Order: sequence, then structure tokens, then C-alpha cells
Amino acid sequence: MQKLLFVMLVLVSATAVSARDIRMSTTTSTENSGLLKVLLPKYEAKCGCRVLVISVGTGKALELGKNGDVDVVLVHARPAEDKFVAEGSGINRKDVMYNDFILVGPRADPLSLKSQKNIIDAFKSIGLGKAKFISRGDNSGTDQMEKAYWKEAGVAPAGAWFVSAGLGMGEVLTMAGEMLGYTLSDRATYAAYRAKTGLDIVLAGDAKMFNPYGIIAVNPKKYPGVNYDGAVDLINWIISAEGQNAIADFRVSGEQMFFPSAR
Repeated sequence: MQKLLFVMLVLVSATAVSARDIRMSTTTSTENSGLLKVLLPKYEAKCGCRVLVISVGTGKALELGKNGDVDVVLVHARPAEDKFVAEGSGINRKDVMYNDFILVGPRADPLSLKSQKNIIDAFKSIGLGKAKFISRGDNSGTDQMEKAYWKEAGVAPAGAWFVSAGLGMGEVLTMAGEMLGYTLSDRATYAAYRAKTGLDIVLAGDAKMFNPYGIIAVNPKKYPGVNYDGAVDLINWIISAEGQNAIADFRVSGEQMFFPSAR
């Protein structure tokens, strides 16, 4: 993963970056779902600039912000976001949107999880080790939520049934489809990969599966070289009526994937 981040940074650095361009680290869900391909060109047309995106897990996206390698982060792990701000690495955090996490698995559903409504009970069932579970294992927002579920379920996941992939959501969904296993996913990436994987949603709707996203400018007092003005302008556009409407209008197979939440 460190090598991957280095390569991504080299590619961004190799691109001729103007003073107006904005470097953004964000989660794989915003990229894999196709949201950014719809959202960012609308903003770029207005600002006359480019938004250069590095798409990784939330943990790595925040790490890039902590290192001053990007100007703004768009992520979904509220405790980690609050820590990022409290430590002085980021300022001006704003709510952007939300969707939900879902538990997906093979259509045969060997653990009969479709009959359950509680995500913690479902994780207890998976923890018995009678079916494969594919974990992100990358400190992403999804991975952090998964770890919280295991902890609450009283399960220390280990053994042949538990596969820690260290990969993005799209790759993990593909693995789960190939291995006939279960995995935790954000709804948007699952929708984009559903046809490729043959996986079904086996559990959704638990209040614990709520998935909010926030956007944060990197602190210019800590990193004077960041494009703070550009970051703030991007944030203000995303939380504006135009940006929020663009998020609400985004669909995958006719289904709304993200719900605007800016105040």
C-alpha cells in the first residue's frame, strides 16, 4: 500500500499542477461508484481549474492530508475525521452526504443472514467460521466500521474463513464473488459491481450501518504550501445547492446512491 501511495503521488506530482488546481484525497467509494466523474467536471467548469484525485481508503486519504500532500480530503469515518481536525491537520469540516453500509454475500446465503435484521448478530454468525468473510483490511472507513462490528460482536476474526485483503472495495467485492463469501460494503460501490460479482444484499437497514461523509480542508498554518483557497472554494461548492443537487441526482441503475446532508 505504501508503494501504491508513492506511485500515486509521483503521478500527481508529474502532472503539471497550476496554482489553481486542487489536490484531493478521497475514498474508493466516491471513485468506484462513478460519483466523482459526474460531480467534479461541474465544479471544474466553474472554477477553471482541475481537481486532482487520489482515491484510497479513508485512513490513507487522511494520512495524505496529515503529510500535507493534498489540499482537501473527502472521507467517511467520523471519529477519524474528528481526530484529524483535533490534531490540527484539518479545518473547516463540513457534512456532505450519506448512504449506508450493507452486508453482501452469495445468493445461496449459506448462513441464512437474510433472515436477520441486526448487523451485530450477523457478525456473530459469521464469526462461527462456517463461511468465508472477505475484509478490506486497509484502514478504510469501511474497514474501521467492520472492526467496530467485530468488537461489539465479541469476535476476534482469524482463521481460514477470514481473508484480510488489504484492497479497495471493488477488488474485495470481486474476491467475495469468486470465493462465495460475505463482505461489508458501501451501497454505492456494490451497485457499481453488482452485475460483475453476483452477490446479493443479505442485510441492510440497521441504524448502526449509517455511513456519513465529510469534507475537510488541510490546515494551511501547518502546511503553508497547500492550496487552501482552492480547497475552501471546492468545499463551498460541494455544500452549495448546486453541489448538493448534483449529488442527489447521481444514480446507478436508476437508484440514488448518495443523499445530500450539508447544512
